[in-house]
Amino acid sequence: MNTPGQSDSAPGHRLPGVRYRTETRQRSVIHAVNGDPEEIEEDYHVLIPVPPRDWDRIVMTAVTAVAAGLLAIAIVWSVASIGDLLARAVVASIAYLAASAFALVWVSCMALEWLARYNADRAKGPRTAGTVALVLDMAAVATHGHLEDSLYVGLAGAAVSAVAKYMWSTVMKAQARPLPELTRRWLTKREADITARLALGAQLRTLARVEGQAAVYAPPAIPAGHRDTTADTPGHDARTVLSAVLAASATMPDATPADIVAQLAAARIITDTDTVQDILDADTDIRPDTTDSRSQPRVRTIAPAGQSIADTVRTALASGITDKSAVLSYVRKIHGQDVTADTVARTRRRVEPDAS
Repeated sequence: MNTPGQSDSAPGHRLPGVRYRTETRQRSVIHAVNGDPEEIEEDYHVLIPVPPRDWDRIVMTAVTAVAAGLLAIAIVWSVASIGDLLARAVVASIAYLAASAFALVWVSCMALEWLARYNADRAKGPRTAGTVALVLDMAAVATHGHLEDSLYVGLAGAAVSAVAKYMWSTVMKAQARPLPELTRRWLTKREADITARLALGAQLRTLARVEGQAAVYAPPAIPAGHRDTTADTPGHDARTVLSAVLAASATMPDATPADIVAQLAAARIITDTDTVQDILDADTDIRPDTTDSRSQPRVRTIAPAGQSIADTVRTALASGITDKSAVLSYVRKIHGQDVTADTVARTRRRVEPDAS
């Protein structure tokens, strides 16, 4: 072990031709003062070999910087020339803003081409679009030079854009690493699988959102076993009459069809005894047999698809059911016994102004 303050790397361990740098580190040592030892941190120095310069990376960085400079010059020149050209017809600020689109389009296409460097088929689209945008940019710059009686200046300015794009294309090719054919196909297949999962997830979220909206806003469907006997009733939807009849029957189990017709008429829902009788008969057909309908609870179907608790509360209020326990009983018959009284009360406070 080295004594404190000495380097762990002796000069004799240096390799010829290798550069080193000194690095300060810390280690724990036991140090005693007046016979009282303590563990403390001690600084010591080591020699770290310095890797040789990566000239490939340095050259590539320099070339990329040159390409970036040419790109900036090309964009500035194009915007200045095309902006001055368009300023002959529109306000200067708008003209220069529109002129920037000429250069930004082919620059953006080069960026997309770089992102698709591992997929030659996908890179063809951005490459073609970028070439077309570059030709339009060069034509506009040359046209500006011609109108200024300096065609050679316009051609030189157009050549700046061409040189900048060619330089960037060369840099991208130098940095690209083509994949073997089998590896490229593997990557394409894996990317397709992941993309399919993403697309499927997005579509499922969309369907869930649409289904939720339909459950809130779509009218309730007529349950199986009921036939639409109120389709010809003027001024009232068949589902409204159906729900109103079932609500009145739930609160007045001994009522006759005539009594139900009168009850609904008070709620401004017009129907007739034949329609009420047909609904009651269909409702009886879909209920399980019971030996005593008064001693056992009447089993209702689960709420029709799309019918919410708010819809059921509105129907009950429109049918003249105002008592809290009666409304709760009716809602539970439609939606099940798990519906709490608080839920019905909150829903009633929310929809009662609409019902009135």
